[in-house]
Amino acid sequence: MTKVDWDTTAAVASRFSGQYPLAGTYHERKFALMAPELVARASDLVATETGLELPGHPNVGVVSRAEWVEANIGAFTALLAPLQEALADLEDPEDSEGSTDGQRGTDSSPVSAIGSKVLGAELGAVLGFLSRRVLGQYELVVPTGDDEVGDSVFFVGANVLAMERAHEFRPSQFRFWVALHECAHRAQFTGVPWMRSYFLSLVDELTERRSREKGKMARIAAEVMQARERGEDPISDTGILGLLASDEQREVLDRVQALMSLLEGHGHVVMDRVGEREIVDVRRMSAVLTARRKDPKTATIMRLIGMEMKLKQYDLGAAFIRGVEQKASWDALAMAWESPEALPTLSEIEDPAAWLKRMAG
Repeated sequence: MTKVDWDTTAAVASRFSGQYPLAGTYHERKFALMAPELVARASDLVATETGLELPGHPNVGVVSRAEWVEANIGAFTALLAPLQEALADLEDPEDSEGSTDGQRGTDSSPVSAIGSKVLGAELGAVLGFLSRRVLGQYELVVPTGDDEVGDSVFFVGANVLAMERAHEFRPSQFRFWVALHECAHRAQFTGVPWMRSYFLSLVDELTERRSREKGKMARIAAEVMQARERGEDPISDTGILGLLASDEQREVLDRVQALMSLLEGHGHVVMDRVGEREIVDVRRMSAVLTARRKDPKTATIMRLIGMEMKLKQYDLGAAFIRGVEQKASWDALAMAWESPEALPTLSEIEDPAAWLKRMAG
């Protein structure tokens, strides 16, 4: 199977990440010193707001864009597995149904070498592009296949500093607001006992359901032509990866999207609810980040890499959370944390009443 050319990945990611003048300066070091206190305060307020416990203290840090890329390479390699499969089918179409040992072809063919660099360039471009946008991250949201994933909250220093200066945000308040969002995710993954294992099982299932269908590329070409004949865009919310995925993988993608819509929406609502009480300028901060997510300049690349759904998750998930609260109560959301079966489906995310009806039954 074609593998990623990591040298190409690193080179392209570095090119797309760009430079920020204050990166690595005393401004970042000062930020790193205050970050643990911001996370500790945010943790207490999130626990009170959500009723979910945040055990212990996570590792807290301020990282560079390059360090963020390095931390996320494993996760994005797994998510690009369908693209590797498609290239493998091009290398050896006669073996598209797979072999008993799961191996196909070799890595020495010209097509394999080209595919390796293509994958490396694509992964590097995606990671480099995203490294300029990410403000903070809770580590468990990025699975690497390692059962010993640490419990960390970190900020991408250059991006936070750039946002503060571009929009004249008060640093202590903007950084605290970002910390609230990441601590909300930490509450979801540590306060709900089964959440971490369930999330990782979905990712494993997505990457393991590698259909060895005969004529995969012909099927994809036919689907693209049919979509165009219907006047539809063949690239859906899940991007190129969704186009390349098998029917089984798409079913798993739906469950992943439903879960992430719930988690992102819940985190966003908690972030804003606590922020309304604790941060003077929170509405302007929220408006700036909303406009940033909808910036048309980045729409094309976000669509191609399947991140358009990621952007929609904030709005869809937040609307679901507020819909449940309006139709029932804030406490009714606790039902979603009871078991994986209690999670809303993708259709229920857009219809809170349907989820409440199912849970009542």
